[in-house]
Amino acid sequence: MKIAVVGTGYVGLVSGTCFAETGNTVTCIDIDKTKVDKLSNGEITIYEPGLEKIFLRNLKEGRLKFTTSLADGVKDAAIIFLALPTPPGADGSADLKYVLGVAKDLGNILTDYKVIVDKSTVPVGTAEKVHAAIAANCKVEFDVVSNPEFLREGVAVDDFMKPDRVVIGTSSERAKKLMGELYAPYVRQGNPVIFMDEKSAELTKYAANSFLATKISFMNEIAQLCEKLGADVDMVRRGIGSDERIGKRFLFPGIGYGGSCFPKDVQALIMSSEEVNYNFQILKAVEEVNEAQKLHLMPKINAYFNNDLKGKHFALWGLAFKPNTDDIREAPALYLIDALTAAGATVAAFDPEGMTNVKNQIGDKITYAATQYDALANADALIIATEWSEFRTPDFDSITASLKNKAIFDGRNLFEVKQMREGLGFHYESVGRP
Repeated sequence: MKIAVVGTGYVGLVSGTCFAETGNTVTCIDIDKTKVDKLSNGEITIYEPGLEKIFLRNLKEGRLKFTTSLADGVKDAAIIFLALPTPPGADGSADLKYVLGVAKDLGNILTDYKVIVDKSTVPVGTAEKVHAAIAANCKVEFDVVSNPEFLREGVAVDDFMKPDRVVIGTSSERAKKLMGELYAPYVRQGNPVIFMDEKSAELTKYAANSFLATKISFMNEIAQLCEKLGADVDMVRRGIGSDERIGKRFLFPGIGYGGSCFPKDVQALIMSSEEVNYNFQILKAVEEVNEAQKLHLMPKINAYFNNDLKGKHFALWGLAFKPNTDDIREAPALYLIDALTAAGATVAAFDPEGMTNVKNQIGDKITYAATQYDALANADALIIATEWSEFRTPDFDSITASLKNKAIFDGRNLFEVKQMREGLGFHYESVGRP
């Protein structure tokens, strides 16, 4: 099948590459000529484990192409995916200007029947708006489908190639048939393709992410309570996670969620609720808890240094919002950096993938180390903000030799409390543990 993907950001590039991997011919379209040139020449523009290998293979075999021309890119496509940014506006609502702008352009371009698919995370009712924007200038038949993505950064290729479900919102039998054929290779093991109406599909994506964000914030509140009661959140997590009604995933406490999905989607669902005069109290609390949780380590750090951080120097391990990605959007590490520097401290950071993006965003506000151990030089303490695998079994002798104080503030609970305190002699603080 011939496919067009409009937008070569995270969702667009992963989707386009994975569609090509099953034999489809895919043309990805982007207005950024520099990015298109890089991709056309084999230079991948995002970090995602496993993506580069299949990207280069499909580029070489001619199944994956890139262009800046919308008209050329969609001309032969049976299905056109819109994988465009929907950034939060000032009030938290999703901004649809990119999606609707391309929809309007498509209305002037289409010459035969096509299925236009909203792949971006969009508010309920967007399919209708996209249909109206195209129809204003279109003289041929077309259908608009909602097909939200459920990709987790760090394992996105596996998520796409072996989805636990595919959600497709359409009221058109013609579009349903085409979408079913497209996704058939990805669900051969029997995982469901769930067809529903467009509005339900749009809401499904927001509901899924908001529910997962709720689990995270709930456990962070439990962790706060554990600290006050002297309980151990790891034990509580194991106790409730073994209940199959609850499950083990998304129960790990820490310093809050970040990234491009959870914060934006929670905000957008709150705004959609307010537009129909519904007060979504639980989600408002989820958002409030998460904002506070990002700075959960600061009172612990302040207490250790007698509320005087001026002139102190900290090593920071982790900048990306989660491991196995270079995505720093809403990363808790950035909130910690702001709080530390505002208090007069300096920071040397290391992250395997996120340092370039942080430097592009905040410049020389901090220093960037070549290795995790270089970041420790002359530091008064170590702060851990991202649970990269290489941080889990570090050389504690090197840490001890480099730090001025044997103090570690762990926002991701990477180490055992007893071993750190009694076995290794560190002042060790984590989240929700005695």
